[in-house]
Amino acid sequence: MPTDQHIAAGLLGRVEYGRVAASVRALPFLAPARHIVVGDRVLLRMHRGHGHHQVCAGSVVAYGADNLGSAPVGTERWSVQVVGWCESAEPTDAQLARFGPGPLRVDGSPFEAVYLEIAPSMATVHSLGIAMEHSNEHNK
Repeated sequence: MPTDQHIAAGLLGRVEYGRVAASVRALPFLAPARHIVVGDRVLLRMHRGHGHHQVCAGSVVAYGADNLGSAPVGTERWSVQVVGWCESAEPTDAQLARFGPGPLRVDGSPFEAVYLEIAPSMATVHSLGIAMEHSNEHNK
């Protein structure tokens, strides 16, 4: 039977972007990231310009992704969160190809990629059931 970590890895493979969460001086922050799943790890690509990678590397982070805004009608909506130790990473050429091209600019600055790797120690999967179309039938 698959574990939550296996289910989370499978779901993360269905979307390209999520949010990494960490703490800076006891205050939480979220930063967007592109991800790929590599074995039992989550590899992230972020913009170096904001310095968020420096906060994440060498600490425990949470990473979340979902299909809440993109699930077609009639399909299940889900949200995944993994928590684990984060380190700087050097992706292989094959992994870089899986990431695809990055954005040209982030917040007006040229995009400069930096890579992190999360070794999940815990995963949470939330299923929100089948997405239904809104209709007058539901409002009667």
